[in-house]
Amino acid sequence: MKIAYADPPYIGCAHLYRDHPDYAGEVDHAALIERLQRDYDGWILHAAATPESVAMLAPLVRETGARWMAWMKGFAAFKRNVPVAYAWEPVIVKPARKPVVSKRVVLRDWIECPITLRRGLTGAKPEAVCHWCFETVAARPDDALDDLFPGTGAVAEAWRTWRLKFALPDDPVAAPPRPKCTAAASREGAATP
Repeated sequence: MKIAYADPPYIGCAHLYRDHPDYAGEVDHAALIERLQRDYDGWILHAAATPESVAMLAPLVRETGARWMAWMKGFAAFKRNVPVAYAWEPVIVKPARKPVVSKRVVLRDWIECPITLRRGLTGAKPEAVCHWCFETVAARPDDALDDLFPGTGAVAEAWRTWRLKFALPDDPVAAPPRPKCTAAASREGAATP
């Protein structure tokens, strides 16, 4: 199966990445979701918890078969003069196949995990969140994963470590990293975490 991991700059936040070499302005989320549907068996899309983001994305994913999940941030960044912190994030997942129950992770439609700090870019995803996403999209270690917004490379590294959970001692998956995760920068917008 071919799976996409899309963690684009959130709606209205592309300016935060203007110094990144892959910066291309605001992401066209309609085109991105169309591409995810057309080119991939399953996909993951991170989004902001703002009312504007949810209102824009909800109609775009309504007919895709995707499910809204939640990343709950046990530690979140509080901003000056902002009374409420967005301490959760929607994660929209279209499974590549029916997920199976395993001993690797308790499969829920939410995960609690603190944000990352000092990872090179705002919004870099923690390994545990990526691993949870791989499980909810029903990935298998022999699937191909395209990281559409590679940013820090955190997703590619998480894909490598997640695949190691399946490796047997003589398994090529256990060999030095040759992950199937590609740093395929999206044409729809700037690269991000």
